[in-house]
Amino acid sequence: MNISASLYKLSISAILIASYCASSHAETPLIQKVSPPASIVPLAMSVGGRVSVAPARNPGNFGPEEYVSRWPGTYFSTKFKGSEVYFRIGTNHEILHIVVDEQSPLKLVNPEPAIYRISGLKNSSHSIRIFVVTESQDAPNYFGGFAIQAKEKPLPLKQQSRQIEFIGDSHTVGYGNLSPTNACSNQEVWERTDNSQTFGALTANHYHAAYQINAISGRGVVRNYNGFIGDTLPVAYPYVLFDKKQEYHDPAWKPQIIVIALGTNDFSTPLHAGEKWKTRDELHTEYERTYVSFLQNLRAKNPNAYIVLWATDLANGEIEAEVRKAVQQAKEQGETKLAFIPIDHLQFTGCNSHPSLEDEKTIANKLEQFIDSTPGIWQGK
Repeated sequence: MNISASLYKLSISAILIASYCASSHAETPLIQKVSPPASIVPLAMSVGGRVSVAPARNPGNFGPEEYVSRWPGTYFSTKFKGSEVYFRIGTNHEILHIVVDEQSPLKLVNPEPAIYRISGLKNSSHSIRIFVVTESQDAPNYFGGFAIQAKEKPLPLKQQSRQIEFIGDSHTVGYGNLSPTNACSNQEVWERTDNSQTFGALTANHYHAAYQINAISGRGVVRNYNGFIGDTLPVAYPYVLFDKKQEYHDPAWKPQIIVIALGTNDFSTPLHAGEKWKTRDELHTEYERTYVSFLQNLRAKNPNAYIVLWATDLANGEIEAEVRKAVQQAKEQGETKLAFIPIDHLQFTGCNSHPSLEDEKTIANKLEQFIDSTPGIWQGK
C-alpha cells in the first residue's frame, strides 16, 4: 500500500470527510451513513483473511450474505467505474481503514452498523479496499459487502498469484504497534493496534501477495501468557472463528510461504503452582513435541509451502533456543522446506513492550532478505 498523505483522524459517528493531499485525483471523498437508493446492486469483491459466510440479517439491496471474521488482518476489495460506492457494516467493535485508489486511508472507529456511501469521486475507475486493523478476540465483526447504482459499472478483480500466511501471537497481530509509550491501558492497546502496518502486511505488500494473518495475542504453543487458561494457537488454528464450530477449508488458499512466530507466551513468564509442568524441562519437552506436530499438520495441508519460523532473543534466549530445537526435530523427521530466522535486538517500544512500527519494518526486512535469497520459494503453489 502506497500511503502518500497524512492520515486524517476524524469523528465519524454519522459522517467522515477526508481530502487527499498531493493527489492527482483532486477529489474530496465523503463517507456518510445513508439510506441507499432502490437501484443499487451488489458488487463483486475479493476477501483477504479467514471469514465465515452467513445469511445477511438485513440484506436490503445488497447481497444475501455477510462475512463474519475474528482472526486479524481481514480485508475486502472491489473495483468499479462510477462516482460513488456503498458498503454495509454489521455488528462490530473495530477500527476500519478505507483506502480509495491507493491513497491515504480514511479511518472509521467503531462505526455504527449501517450502510455507508463513498461519494465525491470522479466518474472514472476506482479501487476500494477496507481493512480491519484491530484485534477482535471478544466478539466477531460483520461486513455486508459492496454495492453500486445500476448506472455504474463493476470492474474485474485481479487475482493475486502469490499467497503468504502469517501465524503467531501478539507480535504477529501488531499489538500496540502505533504507541508512543510502553504503558497502555486496554483501550489504548485497541486504539494503537494497526494490523495493516505489521511485518506481515508489509512483507505481503512488498511482493504484491494476498495474505492471511492468523494470530491471537497471549496464546502460545502449549502455554498461554502467564499460564492463563484458554485455547492455545494450535488448538484454535483449524477453525474459521474462535467458537470451534466450523473448520477452515478454502481450496483457493494455497500459500507458497507460511511464516510462524510462537513461543513468547510459552516462556516469557515463570511457571506457577498448579500448572501441569513441574519443571522448565517438562515445558520444553511438550513445547517441542507439540510444535513439531503442528508443523506436520501444516505440511499435510500445504504440501508445497515453504515454512519459516522466527523468534526473538527475549526471555534470555529461551524462546529462540526452543524454536531452534523444534526446527531441528522437524528436519530430523524428514521436513525439508523449513527454515529458522533469529530476529534479535528489537526495540519493543510499542504497548506493554511489544514491537514498534520500526520493529515491524525490521522484521519485514529480515523476512524479505530470506525470501529473496531462496530460489523458487514462490513456485510452491
